[in-house]
Amino acid sequence: MKFRGIEYIQPESPQQAVALQREMRGLVQVTPLPGPARFLAGVDAAFSRCGTTCYAAAVLWDLETGSVIETTHGSAPVTMPYIPGLLSFREAPALLAALSRLERQPDVLLCDGQGIAHPRRFGIACHIGLVTGLPALGCAKSRLVGRHRTPGPRRGSRAALMDASERIGTVLRTRDGVKPLYVSVGSGLTLPEAERLALRSATRYRLPEPTRLADRQVAAFKKALAGLADQSSVR
Repeated sequence: MKFRGIEYIQPESPQQAVALQREMRGLVQVTPLPGPARFLAGVDAAFSRCGTTCYAAAVLWDLETGSVIETTHGSAPVTMPYIPGLLSFREAPALLAALSRLERQPDVLLCDGQGIAHPRRFGIACHIGLVTGLPALGCAKSRLVGRHRTPGPRRGSRAALMDASERIGTVLRTRDGVKPLYVSVGSGLTLPEAERLALRSATRYRLPEPTRLADRQVAAFKKALAGLADQSSVR
């Protein structure tokens, strides 16, 4: 898969990272999808035990058949310290490496993280969406910013996620009686479209299948590489 978006820039400092986010957030487009979205790529990341390497997986999933089309992996050194709100600069290089290995281009990207539901309106889904040039949405397990009422207990119940007077996302119940998810636009689609895709792809569990499977894949990838490292140290 070839990217057709903006160039990825790795900042040299947290201050530069914040400046980049403020600059790039103006490029985020909340516009309707160009066509039907059938092939969704879920991405997720994990870190090595020492924290120096980020691992990633991308799972291309068919919304029509509920089947996996392909799975890829990637890794990259971690150069940014852990700072809330700057996670995309720790994960993006590995996520982009995994996505670049997909043979088929996805229609939409699903990120296990925030889109514009972010203090500077530029979470991981915005970042990955702009670099790849693909529509992207964030589907996070916890809130980073904003306030909301509690959605109803049934699947499909939702509440607006607000920051002051601005609507930044939706709190969406994907399963009866389970904790809701925080859905927001990354770029290239509308919030109702993001809600619909998140709900349609959460077929059996709380999380959408593409990101749930990506989480399992990256855990297995990390374990396999850790095992290879342990074997090398013994020799």
